Amino acid sequence: MKSQGWNVRIFKREQRSLFGEILDWMLTPLLLLWPISLALTWLVAQGLANKPFDRALVYNVQALAQQVRLGPNQKIDFSLPQPASELLRADETDLVYYQVRGARGEHLSGERDLPAPPADQDKGRSYEVHIRDDEMRGLEVRVAYTWIRLDAQNQEPALVQVAETREKRSVLAAEIIKGVMLPQFALLPLAVLLVWLALVRGIKPLSELEERIRARKPDDLSPLDDKAVPMEVAPLVVSVNDLLERLKDSIVTQKRFLADAAHQLKTPLAGLRMQADLAQRSGSSEEDLKKSLQQIGRASVQATHTVNQLLSLARAEGGGTHVAQQNCDMVFLASEVLQDCLPRAMDKGLDLGYEGVESGTLGAQVQGNATLLKEMLRNLVENAMLYTPSTPERQGVITVRVLVDPYSRALVIQVEDNGPGIPLPERDLVFQPFYRALGTNVDGSGLGLPIVKEIAQQHGASVSIDYVHHGLTPHGACFTLRFATS
Repeated sequence: MKSQGWNVRIFKREQRSLFGEILDWMLTPLLLLWPISLALTWLVAQGLANKPFDRALVYNVQALAQQVRLGPNQKIDFSLPQPASELLRADETDLVYYQVRGARGEHLSGERDLPAPPADQDKGRSYEVHIRDDEMRGLEVRVAYTWIRLDAQNQEPALVQVAETREKRSVLAAEIIKGVMLPQFALLPLAVLLVWLALVRGIKPLSELEERIRARKPDDLSPLDDKAVPMEVAPLVVSVNDLLERLKDSIVTQKRFLADAAHQLKTPLAGLRMQADLAQRSGSSEEDLKKSLQQIGRASVQATHTVNQLLSLARAEGGGTHVAQQNCDMVFLASEVLQDCLPRAMDKGLDLGYEGVESGTLGAQVQGNATLLKEMLRNLVENAMLYTPSTPERQGVITVRVLVDPYSRALVIQVEDNGPGIPLPERDLVFQPFYRALGTNVDGSGLGLPIVKEIAQQHGASVSIDYVHHGLTPHGACFTLRFATS
């Protein structure tokens, strides 16, 4: 019991919800894209926050560059008024540093430890402002700098730099992100809710279809309306309608089969009852009692045969996918059937024989169920024995052949007799359950050939009927089974 409960829990855990799966596929990209959107917004905010403060840095560098002069003796001179120096450093949020270096790299003013630009950088045009990110005293700074070429011959340019910490920029970038992302925090749950509502509305036709199916009566197998469902669900409804149609045909066939079976069994059972009543009558002679018992025996044999045929047909129709398959030698199975049927053939004076390949011949094997294949051959032989008369003037002859087509290598099995044959219009009808050819006066169940056809179809074989030609006049019947080549 524990293992059964465990299997049930596994089944429930593995069962997937269409609603949940669609919801996952829609929300997962949305939730994955949201942090990516946050990172992109941060990068954009950094760029936007840098622009106004970079312009201020550029202005400060240009203002300081205007104070660089070429003094006496071609010496670079820099003088910054005290008010300008105080104004430059009057920032309540960030620290501002500046530096002025001469043509030989000597320090003229400002912070000595402000990092110099990269040594391999092209110094470009005079007064052209460049901006870079750097580090000053353990703090990240934004640096604007320019090279100043004076009129001194062969003189290196002077350097003016202004650096500023990034606090204001970070604050502005954070404000931009807040302005962009906070509405998204409110919109994200709303988007999830709208997706959920859209899915509920989208799968509503499936729920309505389920309700319509549940509301049906057990015997209502009419097709579903495929026009009242979405286009994507229509193929499913069409498949269900096809299944309902096949189920309806199957039920009709089963009802007809049961009715025919009841009718077939009613006759021998009624005979049994009548003969039993006759035997119980007072005054019956020993001879009458003996005749009644003989009639009872024949009726019971007929009833038993009909029941066995019904069971064989049911096994053939339902057992093809449940019975183990194996490699079957059809010559060996045919010889077993002939040995089983030989005593009855001798009692009727029939010549029962075999022609064809030997057992073990390549191509004479079929992958299938030996019991069903043997039942198929037995029904063909018994049908031939039932309809083939044997008289002193003309002996009945039945021949079983197992052949291998030399061209297609297909396996062919024939059961031939010299009986009355089957007229062309009746050759399809004889494979229907309980059908018997008219005018034969043969006491059969009408189930042998349907069993043959069902087993043949399960093993990929076709069944055909033809006359036997000996001379100009066709007579007898030849049943041919042709198996598909593997």
